[in-house]
Amino acid sequence: MAAKRKAKRAASPHEDLAKPSKWRLQHGGFSAPIRGADPETGSPVEHRRAVDTLGMMMANGTITAQMHEAGSIFRTLFRAAALDSIATSQLIRLAGATNDDMPNRQIDARRRVANAIDALGGHDSPAGSCVWFVVGLEFSVREWAQRQGWSGRPVHGPVAQGILVGALGTLAMHFGLTPRQRAA
Repeated sequence: MAAKRKAKRAASPHEDLAKPSKWRLQHGGFSAPIRGADPETGSPVEHRRAVDTLGMMMANGTITAQMHEAGSIFRTLFRAAALDSIATSQLIRLAGATNDDMPNRQIDARRRVANAIDALGGHDSPAGSCVWFVVGLEFSVREWAQRQGWSGRPVHGPVAQGILVGALGTLAMHFGLTPRQRAA
């Protein structure tokens, strides 16, 4: 039995370590590698950039420039609010020191993120959940649709993309990037 496993392992082709893994490629595409030199050593290097969901949608004409800007504002606030980081403890502790003070910038960013999510209908709404995961945590639309789902069922791709487009339109209005329409 162990001989079969060993033979199977030896027969499998090795992955090309210069390219993104199969796992990484399923989470979105990459641009062509950009060749350059390491500034410190001068060694040749290849840089690959992950394709941004909002950037792809704007390039395809699915969203407007205002929607893209609203998504960028939300992502910037999300990062400033440190909502995507893992909480860690300090390895060296000083007697009498506390780590309870949150910077004002982070508090303001958290308040603005909460207001934006409220404008989308809250965390439990499709739009709020989609923006939180796709724009804030940078999941792919497909990954959010399969993982999160709605009412216990996965959301189909075109529906999930429609939810994101609607949410970005609402965010654009919330951030004042599009003029509000007056009712006649």
